[in-house]
Amino acid sequence: MEKAEGIILRVVDYGETNKIITIYTKEFGKLGLMARGAKKPKSRLASATQHLFYGQFLFSKGKNLGTLYQAETLDPLRQIKNDIFKLAHASYLVEIVDKLTEEQRPYPSLYHLLIKTLLAIEKGLNEEVLTAIFNVKMLSIAGIDATMDRCIHCGNTIGPFSFSISGGGYLCHDCQMVDEYAIPMTPATSRLLHLFKKITIDQVGSINLKQTTIDQINLILNTYFDQNSGLNLKSKKFLDQMHHLK
Repeated sequence: MEKAEGIILRVVDYGETNKIITIYTKEFGKLGLMARGAKKPKSRLASATQHLFYGQFLFSKGKNLGTLYQAETLDPLRQIKNDIFKLAHASYLVEIVDKLTEEQRPYPSLYHLLIKTLLAIEKGLNEEVLTAIFNVKMLSIAGIDATMDRCIHCGNTIGPFSFSISGGGYLCHDCQMVDEYAIPMTPATSRLLHLFKKITIDQVGSINLKQTTIDQINLILNTYFDQNSGLNLKSKKFLDQMHHLK
C-alpha cells in the first residue's frame, strides 16, 4: 500500500462499474489506477474519481495498472470547477502535463508547478497570465526550449525583438531578415516572456496586463507549441473556444 498527494489528470470509464484514473503525484510521477465500483452512485470512490480531484490517494502500485482504495480531498477547487473559463485553463494544464510525462517517472518540480498554478487560479489570480507562465516553463520539458534573453543570430540583448518560431527565440531589429515569418513583439511582450521564464508561481501577484499584450504572448506561445511540440490537445480547442466567447 502506498499513500501520495496527487491530482487526477484523466478519467476513463471501464466496464459497467469501474473507472481507470490517471493521477500525477510528487513521489511517483504519473500513475494509472483502477477504481473498482467507482461508477456506482453509492461508492465511496464516486466523488474521489472525478477529473481535477486534488487530494491524498491510498493505492497499491501495479506493473501496469495499480488499484485505488481510498482518496481524501485537499482542496475541492470549487472556484475552478464553477467557472467555465478557469476550468478551460485548468483542463489544459493537466492535459499538457499528461501528454509530456512518462508513467512512474517522478518530477517533483513539475508537480509543484502544476499544483501551485492550479491553486493560484483557484485563489483568483489571472488564469491567462498563469497559463502563459506555465507554458513558458513547459517548453524545456517538451524539449523545445526557446531563447528569450538575446538575439539567436547575433547575441544582441537590446531590443526591439521579434520571435522566430522556426529559429526558437528572439531576433533583434538588425537580424529580422533571417526569418521573414518572425512575429513582431512589443517591448512589453519581450520583457514579460523573459520574466516568465525566471519567475516562480509563488512570486506571481495580482498581475494586470493589457489584453493586447496577453493576446500577443498567447499567439507566440501557441504558435510555437503547435509547430514544434507535435501535441494535439483536446483541451486546447476548448480553451480557444472560450477565448473567442470571452
